[in-house]
Amino acid sequence: SRTRPPSARRSWPHPGPPQPSAMSQKEGKSKMPMQGAEGQAAVKKKTKKSSHAHAGSIYKVLKQVHPKMRISKQAMSIMESCVQDTFERLSKEASHLCRLNKKDTLSSREIQSAVRLVFPGELSKHAVSEGCKAVMSFNSARVAGDADGD
Repeated sequence: SRTRPPSARRSWPHPGPPQPSAMSQKEGKSKMPMQGAEGQAAVKKKTKKSSHAHAGSIYKVLKQVHPKMRISKQAMSIMESCVQDTFERLSKEASHLCRLNKKDTLSSREIQSAVRLVFPGELSKHAVSEGCKAVMSFNSARVAGDADGD
């Protein structure tokens, strides 16, 4: 069997804490964040992506279909990944259609075509009709909002 040279071997789980560089020790620079006027650290918190982006919607649909049924965290996680996968497939196909037609804007027409291409048979017909209904209600609400604003 082949062996790696010592420099290429990995040390698991990790090599250890990072050592401060020589330059930062010489100059006396601190690795601490800059202090604000009131002595508080000016640190921006990283916003974590919500891992349960669709859980509320999934739960609402479940209650519409089966009001007494519950769902476990594991089942909800599976449903989340299913919705995320479907979204990625549709967005990839719609983006591909935009590029083929040399368009810069993704419209409802590309989404509708992507749905017809990605979803099988009867499911695509139902999805397209629900999508058209949603677009119609959105446009009517937008027109009503514009009339109120004038």
